[in-house]
Amino acid sequence: MTDGAAGRPPLALILANADPTRLRAALVLARCEIALGGGARLFLQGEAVTLLRAPIVAPRDEAWHAAGEPPLAVLITEALEDGVLLSACQSGLAMAGMTATDLPPGVVPSGPIAFLAAVRAETRLLMA
Repeated sequence: MTDGAAGRPPLALILANADPTRLRAALVLARCEIALGGGARLFLQGEAVTLLRAPIVAPRDEAWHAAGEPPLAVLITEALEDGVLLSACQSGLAMAGMTATDLPPGVVPSGPIAFLAAVRAETRLLMA
């Protein structure tokens, strides 16, 4: 993850539960960081990976859509297109009976060691 054109410190987010509201918030923050010229990554730990199981539908998708915001599945796609690095916990995938082929295109299976290896002293690390 690079600092981005603006020289901003990278943003790294961890989502450790299967709460679609928290995933939405993390994706929005990551996209905002990219828009500001920084870099952003999001690691879905453990049960959070189940939010990526197709079909991706969140309970409040219709309300968000009515407010002019995309449903969760579209938000994930847009975040990836914007340059947000999304990774899914390999152990979480195994626990959920999922494999890498079950993930949306662009989401990579990974683990906490790889995620933390990319975190530098100046990285802003947040739990979502």
